[in-house]
Amino acid sequence: MWTTENRLRYKRDKLRYPSDLTDEEWSHIEPLIPPAKSGGSPRTVSVQEILDGIMYILSTGCQWRYVPKDLPPKSTLHDDLQRWQRDGTVKNIHHTLYVKCREQIGREASPTASVIDSQSVKSTEKGGREIDPPGYDAGKKIKGKKRHLLVDTTGLLLHAIVHPADIQDRDGGVLLLSTEFGLFPFLKKLFADGGYQGPVFRQAVAKLMPKLFVEIVKRSECPSGNFASH
Repeated sequence: MWTTENRLRYKRDKLRYPSDLTDEEWSHIEPLIPPAKSGGSPRTVSVQEILDGIMYILSTGCQWRYVPKDLPPKSTLHDDLQRWQRDGTVKNIHHTLYVKCREQIGREASPTASVIDSQSVKSTEKGGREIDPPGYDAGKKIKGKKRHLLVDTTGLLLHAIVHPADIQDRDGGVLLLSTEFGLFPFLKKLFADGGYQGPVFRQAVAKLMPKLFVEIVKRSECPSGNFASH
């Protein structure tokens, strides 16, 4: 956890790129990486280097073909990321680090309260409808995609999906919760804004997660963005 006292520990000035993993960060992730496929060729690229390359892409948002030459080839980065997404490695890394972060700040490993919200953003001009179908958010007047997030009351990410911006919050929220797959079984309360108000969302949540109570919070009631500690 970053504090004024330990800021030197988190300085990234001496790394090749600010997105590179430190040895300490790598030590948390290394045990979670599955071994190379049996019967295949042995690895010729350091897995830590592959993670550094993936983190560079995610941090900078650059296109695959613009990956710097001192990082592994774009094909290696892309193929390993795709494989780790398919076999659940990415989700396992996130969940493991999430639990460690919760415990580090003195919270129970699994939260009991969460916050749901969305953000509409413009889509890239490339891709076409089949690859990257957009939608029009009439309320925000944005043609693009909508990021739908579920976080705990400290702001740590629990789950996220991306869908066309024309899907209303209540429908996107149901999709978000339906793909959460029971990773956080002790959730009891869901804070949401007025976009999720009404019986349609409540009834859908009751079917998906019967023990989860939806509490609609008006923005004027919580100007600082803080929620009760859970």
